[in-house]
Amino acid sequence: MKMVVAMDSFKGSLTAVHACAVVAEAVGSVRPETELVIKPMGDGGEGTAAALMTAAGGRWIAKTVMGPLPERQVEAGFAWLAESRTAVVEMATASGLGLLNVDQQDPLKTTTYGTGQLIGDAIEHGAQRVLLAVGGSATVDGGVGAAMALGWRFLARDGSALSLGGGGLTALDRIIAPDAALPVEVEVLCDVDNPLCGPHGAARVYGPQKGATPEMVETLETSLSHLAVLVQAQMGLSVGDLPGAGAAGGLAAGAVAFMNARLVSGIETVMSHSRLEEAMAGADWVVTGEGCFDDQSLRGKVVSGITRMARHCGAEVAVLAGQVCLPTKRYRDAGVRVALPCMGTGIDLQHAIANGAALLNATARRWASDYLPG
Repeated sequence: MKMVVAMDSFKGSLTAVHACAVVAEAVGSVRPETELVIKPMGDGGEGTAAALMTAAGGRWIAKTVMGPLPERQVEAGFAWLAESRTAVVEMATASGLGLLNVDQQDPLKTTTYGTGQLIGDAIEHGAQRVLLAVGGSATVDGGVGAAMALGWRFLARDGSALSLGGGGLTALDRIIAPDAALPVEVEVLCDVDNPLCGPHGAARVYGPQKGATPEMVETLETSLSHLAVLVQAQMGLSVGDLPGAGAAGGLAAGAVAFMNARLVSGIETVMSHSRLEEAMAGADWVVTGEGCFDDQSLRGKVVSGITRMARHCGAEVAVLAGQVCLPTKRYRDAGVRVALPCMGTGIDLQHAIANGAALLNATARRWASDYLPG
């Protein structure tokens, strides 16, 4: 029997690489005759760079850059895939919410400047292509900070340089491009379709998750709407209603406007770079999973991509997740044969997060015993 282990990360508990290792060890101990192929997955969220680096081959290039708050420096970096001269920049390593304490979260002040520095570092390293993973951001600045780091100038009405952070965008008056365009192809790995502005936009949907009060949300919405108007008026680009442009507090919109980027499916890109279809050839099962298996999992995230490819390759799909929040008929109609939760009755979320590896190991052993021929 051949099995592909293609797990996503369990947010706050397990990276995709660790989750794959746990499942492979558990299945191998129960069914030692199984041929196991490990392919960590990501869809543009946290852990995507590590997953690609492991699955596609690569190394980590460490860099010190500005953190999500301008006064902080953080140790970040990018994954370097030498064969294709591709850099995978994961914005969460420089501008991520996980870098801040709860009392530091303030999307009026947080900035993507450090993410722009990483893109610049990747270009200096010789990248011909940059994959920008945008999950886990602490920011709602429309990508203006990142653009500043790459040479763009944003001037207020009095001619002064715009301050960093989402709160300063309402003062923006002029956008000045650098002398030369970026010499690389940039692709933004998205797993959401939210626009930049409006009721489903970056400020109203994601602002509260990043520490925004209701008053801050309205300020940020006004700021992003103003940015979209100026981008349209001064650059001839429409980013306000673009599906996916609201990802990472509008960093996706900024990448389109200021880096000539394309918004692409994160999971499709990761599957392609990790040669997952090749790995699935002749596989009997594909095991995937994440922290919470719900309706969002079937809409552009890892499980949806894995299921689609497994159907094409003739493999069965098992989902091992922290929680399973879908009825059996729903996930079977989507192509998932079995879905098992790691959180049993009486286990609370904090305990599950703290003991993710042990719970996933036990669930994988149970699945291998009950569903695989022995």
